[in-house]
Amino acid sequence: MSLELPEYFFRVRENGAFVFRVDSDNRQRRIEMDQIAVVNIRNGEVKPNGERTLDAHDMAAITEWMEERRATLAYREIDDILRTVDHLNHTAHWVQTKATEEQIDAILNPLLLSMHDLRQVLVRKRTDRIMREREANEPE
Repeated sequence: MSLELPEYFFRVRENGAFVFRVDSDNRQRRIEMDQIAVVNIRNGEVKPNGERTLDAHDMAAITEWMEERRATLAYREIDDILRTVDHLNHTAHWVQTKATEEQIDAILNPLLLSMHDLRQVLVRKRTDRIMREREANEPE
């Protein structure tokens, strides 16, 4: 484990992060975090905090963090969906082996409607893809 602190800290928020420069090289040996920017991961916007100007080193660190964050979020999105598949399998097993009639009644309509909606979206997406591929492969 490294005892050295990173140069920057990113306090994650829903749309991105607050960016802080970390300083521990002061007389009191305290960790000081100076907010230097706000990052919006969705649109790529970087706003310097206050009257501050970000230098090339700051921007490079922010850009690198944004790329890593986008990759992390993309991975998590697929992982969440795969966990949902597992959860549906567990739900099927629970319904088959343990659920009471009252419990089934409580979840039946919301679960069936959600599954029906998901199926419709998946089928529509698959059909659109097949149609695009056919059009792309047709001779002119």
